[in-house]
Amino acid sequence: MRAVVQRVLSSEVIVSGETVGRIGKGFNVLLGIKDDDTWEDMTYIEEKLKGLRIFEDSEGKMNLALKEVQGEILLISQFTLYGDARKGRRPSFIQAAKGEKAEEIYETLARNLRDGGYPTETGVFGAEMKVLIENDGPVTILLDSRKNF
Repeated sequence: MRAVVQRVLSSEVIVSGETVGRIGKGFNVLLGIKDDDTWEDMTYIEEKLKGLRIFEDSEGKMNLALKEVQGEILLISQFTLYGDARKGRRPSFIQAAKGEKAEEIYETLARNLRDGGYPTETGVFGAEMKVLIENDGPVTILLDSRKNF
């Protein structure tokens, strides 16, 4: 499982001209789910999101986690994170999890974050989405449950 985590001042996702998710300060998270990901992969990403200290403290050091700044999460599914463009010019997406499995993991992660006290908005799984991001920093962190990077 992969996640692109962007520290944002605000972010929103629009589907068919309608805003379906909007947050203020927090994380914009693009989530890619691999065909052989397990619940352990999801838990790894969940715990990383909860503990990631990328907000500045009073001394300007990235030392604060999401809860410490009353931050929110906008979680967006993005199968293209498993696009493989090493050969040719068109990426292959065969490593990305298929719809039903990916949606179940995505929805479970969103529910777990909410249940854990992390305000979490989502996009619409499988929909064409427009994402507006007001980056803060910019700070972008890549997470991979297999620790490939």
